[in-house]
Amino acid sequence: MRIAVAGFMHESNTFNPMKADRAAFLAQSLTFGPAMLDDWRDAHHEIGGFFEGLRAASAEAIPIVMAWATPSGPVTDAVFEEVLAEFIDRIRKAEPEGLLLALHGAMVTDSYSDGDGEVLARLRAALGPDLPIILTLDLHGNLSERLVALSTAAIAYRTCPHVDQRARGAQASELLVRTIRGEVRPRQAISKPPVIVNIMVHDTSADPLKALMEEMRHTEKKPGILAASLLPGFAYADVPQMGPSLVVVADGDADLAHAEADRLGKVLWDRRELLVRPLPGPVEAVAKALEVSRLPVVLVDTGDNVGGGSAGDGSILLAELLRQDATDFVVCLFAPDEVKVCDAAGVGQIVRLRVGGKLDRLHGDPVEVTGTVRLLHDGVYMEEQPRHGGRRVNHMGRTALIELPGRNLLVLTSQRHPPFSLGQLTCLGIEPQKMRILVVKAAIAYRAAYLPIAGTIIEVDTPGLTAVNPARFAYRHIRDLYPLVNNPRFMSC
Repeated sequence: MRIAVAGFMHESNTFNPMKADRAAFLAQSLTFGPAMLDDWRDAHHEIGGFFEGLRAASAEAIPIVMAWATPSGPVTDAVFEEVLAEFIDRIRKAEPEGLLLALHGAMVTDSYSDGDGEVLARLRAALGPDLPIILTLDLHGNLSERLVALSTAAIAYRTCPHVDQRARGAQASELLVRTIRGEVRPRQAISKPPVIVNIMVHDTSADPLKALMEEMRHTEKKPGILAASLLPGFAYADVPQMGPSLVVVADGDADLAHAEADRLGKVLWDRRELLVRPLPGPVEAVAKALEVSRLPVVLVDTGDNVGGGSAGDGSILLAELLRQDATDFVVCLFAPDEVKVCDAAGVGQIVRLRVGGKLDRLHGDPVEVTGTVRLLHDGVYMEEQPRHGGRRVNHMGRTALIELPGRNLLVLTSQRHPPFSLGQLTCLGIEPQKMRILVVKAAIAYRAAYLPIAGTIIEVDTPGLTAVNPARFAYRHIRDLYPLVNNPRFMSC
């Protein structure tokens, strides 16, 4: 049995003007053929799970492509077409019996509001309707009916932070092998209740998402059900399919799949009032951080969530920490120009910088700081544990560590880098558990790394491209969704 393995993944924040171009993919992964194995075979990612599952089934894995870029604005047409053309050419030549495909589910391009659906449409046009294609999806995907109709089956992550990616890849591998052997005949359906699930309730270790994910597991144990997935969705994409999805895969019974998907959609809809989360503002949050005794305090800069496609150079919390005379804090910022200044100055030298607030004014104004260059680093580090995103080899670009008065530390990176791993700090010699305050530009994904060392966590309602309040955004293309509309009409798909 010969199975193609591929991934084309991007989480696209349509409010961010910074596009994901070829350089953005090259900075993370734009890898074709057997070269995929070095970075991805052993990763805590579904691609690693694909390879593991196929080895267990004594099937031959044919690596095709792994394209992944840090979340940002939409993907440019140029790199989208380049990856798809090479993808289709390689898979045609391979002539596999099936395809395991890792998609995000929230990819938008210059020309396509449903980038993932367009990938499936192109593959079907090139390969025909009969090739079994099993998808894995990030639970932040905004799924279209087209994507579900064009794939054989879809399986989404069940955890946020995403620490089950490899397991979902192995599950998808097993389902594809059973499908090719004729042991099962997947039939799937989707339900899309008209709700925005606030990003701050996406933590699957706590209710309401914990209970909803348990309902997925319970559903998957029912006779005739092969898989059940809940995707809370990604609110930072102004596209018609934005919002949660319930996907059920049944064995040969499309009516059963539809019935279960509709039932699960109703379960989510009935709990819609639980899917909101008010947070304190920056002044209140920093003041509280300076009062608490359980250290370190993790301040979560939700409006500048790099993993959600934000700028990464938000300065609001940095400015407030300095205003309130905080000490022993760590703030990471995307600051490529300032890294060059530090490089030119050298280790041990004093530098005067204006950091943050460079990409836009949504996340604060530049802040003037004076400090000492303590370290210059290539920004590459390894993460061996299961972490959100599943990466082993991480790249944050040339990086400078600056010490400010008060034993405060600034980590300046040349690439936008989400705080999915403590390696972002420890590779620079920082011991995060010994600091007083750690600022993370995130929502939920940082928890896998930071929760074991955190004394107190304070989530902050900061403005920006990933603000937690959906009313901050000027949507033009979405459906009527609660809570923006109090009582939208809910119809099954």
